[in-house]
Amino acid sequence: MAFDGSMIIAGAAVRGAAGTVRAIDPASGAELAPPFGLASGGDVERACTLADAAFDAYRATSLDERAAFLEAIAQEILDLGPQLIERAMQESGLPQARLEGERGRTVGQLRLFAKVVRDGHFLGATLDGALPDRVPARPDLRLCKIGLGPVAVFGASNFPLAFSVGGGDTASALAAGCPVVVKAHNAHLGTSELVARAIARAVASCQLPAGVFSMVIGEGRSVGQQLVAHPAIKAVGFTGSRQGGMALVRVANGRHEPIPVYAEMSSVNPVFMLPHALAADNGELAQGFVDSLTMGAGQFCTNPGMVLAIAGADTDRFFAAAAAALQAKAGATMLTPGIHQAYQGGVATLDALQGVSRLAAGQAGAGSCAATAALYACDALTYMATPALEDEVFGPCSLLVRCHDQAEMLQVAQRLEGQLTATVHALPADQALAARLLPVLERKAGRILFNGFPTGVEVAHAMVHGGPFPSTSDSRSTSVGAGAIDRFLRPVCYQNLPAALLPPALADANPLGLTRMQDGVPSAP
Repeated sequence: MAFDGSMIIAGAAVRGAAGTVRAIDPASGAELAPPFGLASGGDVERACTLADAAFDAYRATSLDERAAFLEAIAQEILDLGPQLIERAMQESGLPQARLEGERGRTVGQLRLFAKVVRDGHFLGATLDGALPDRVPARPDLRLCKIGLGPVAVFGASNFPLAFSVGGGDTASALAAGCPVVVKAHNAHLGTSELVARAIARAVASCQLPAGVFSMVIGEGRSVGQQLVAHPAIKAVGFTGSRQGGMALVRVANGRHEPIPVYAEMSSVNPVFMLPHALAADNGELAQGFVDSLTMGAGQFCTNPGMVLAIAGADTDRFFAAAAAALQAKAGATMLTPGIHQAYQGGVATLDALQGVSRLAAGQAGAGSCAATAALYACDALTYMATPALEDEVFGPCSLLVRCHDQAEMLQVAQRLEGQLTATVHALPADQALAARLLPVLERKAGRILFNGFPTGVEVAHAMVHGGPFPSTSDSRSTSVGAGAIDRFLRPVCYQNLPAALLPPALADANPLGLTRMQDGVPSAP
């Protein structure tokens, strides 16, 4: 499939006329062809208006039709073949195997949501029959969920496929019956155009309204803010920095009609090494931690950016083993010059902080965007007295915090900001301390792991990829897994509706074959 620097607006390739931008090869710093045209305010207006016009027709599609559409997108992405992977490698500096795995995840997300749609459980069909003889009488009440309306999705820098144009936010919004307008990330423009064209082909082949999907390109904040401010947009999906996410939240809250922004932003993902687990360790914990930390140049939102342990010989041994493992790690190319510059700034800040020492550095890498891994240490009192240590350093950098005792470890845990994940390494002999930690971590994180590392987010029904602020802007939701569809739905109650007008999910005959709640009791089809 050809790509030429175009946006895709309601199935049409549109060359933006508000300037141009090029993707950059982060390994060499070279600009990549072709130049991509930037959207004007009129382009954003057209994409949003057409999405709004498509909404009622799209949400009226049958569950099978909507599921088939998601499956068609998955196949169109696969049909792009090596071209997609080759372009994504150029634009991201990521290796082929990583991107092939990410493509598999992207396709898997789309197919998971196709299954979610066919199952129909997401509709939450609930029926409370009329009670005419009760005093007062109860009317016939029936509830199901519908899509919110057109959704704005912002492509992420660190996942050119799985969290971008055809990624999880797009898949879950389309599954909910919501048209999508994507703002492509400028770090991977060619990849984005290829995927956008694939989605547009699926829209056409499934004979859906063209406005169901559009992708615009913009430089800076103006296009993104215009998109969020447009009255047709009813929700936002975002993955990126706290600064960027909160800027969109302010725009959304300042509208005449405020809308939800589901922004995944900042997390250090603390790892708690409990005493008996460290005493029994033969070096695997340190190696596993460093492997997780440096995976993908540390550019995962679940990167373990902080480790806490109680002072003692076993902790000293772990710190030394982690430092040795890190020193063996080669530098890796980061995704963009901007991300690399921010990483360098974060490391420089840590170097300058009193009471913080650099334990180890990895090997230098080649190229202007290569990141050298770094490991720092401090005691718990220094951590609690230094607000700057709470900030995420996005990249292969972590802080080891030495706590005086269990009470101090719990004190640090209670002071943590909201996190995507919290990890505990523990043996049965650590259970008493783990039991004290767990209720604290439940308040702090969306996912709690035992005896593992947080990098790697399974796309499954039970997964939660979210958490209290600042890890996300709304802790009640997840951006990964089947539950992500709930972000883009709202309940509607139908009272005494004529049978002929009831949505199929609520019809007496249950034509969709759903398991429904009937007078408070689950009712099988």
